[in-house]
Amino acid sequence: MENKKLKGNNIDNKYGIEYTKVGDYYMPNLVLEKEEIILNKYGKMRLKFLKENKKAEYMIMFTKGTLNRHLKEIQETAQERVDLIIKQLKEQNYLTEEVKNTDQLYWVGMMNNFKNTAEEIVLKELIYV
Repeated sequence: MENKKLKGNNIDNKYGIEYTKVGDYYMPNLVLEKEEIILNKYGKMRLKFLKENKKAEYMIMFTKGTLNRHLKEIQETAQERVDLIIKQLKEQNYLTEEVKNTDQLYWVGMMNNFKNTAEEIVLKELIYV
């Protein structure tokens, strides 16, 4: 290991990354970039999936600073896709505002069905891949 400077429990290598000794290992002191984003449920689900199932991909995005951008893109795409699928299902099943005014329970039931269907599709297409 060249160009190392020992500073107590920290090692500062030629790339400027600090490490802290944890037991017998040196762990990098990683910090997320300061960009604040608000995650909706799709962003949170994607983050959880990456952390639990795609650890290498998560760490690569985390260290490169592209994780927040990825999560923001996924959640925006997922929301747009859900809205589009619901709109298409409403048109295919002739679910109009007139139906909403005449039979509200039917309309609400169908809308819940459409939303669940759209979310299932989006989860399989975008979130859990």
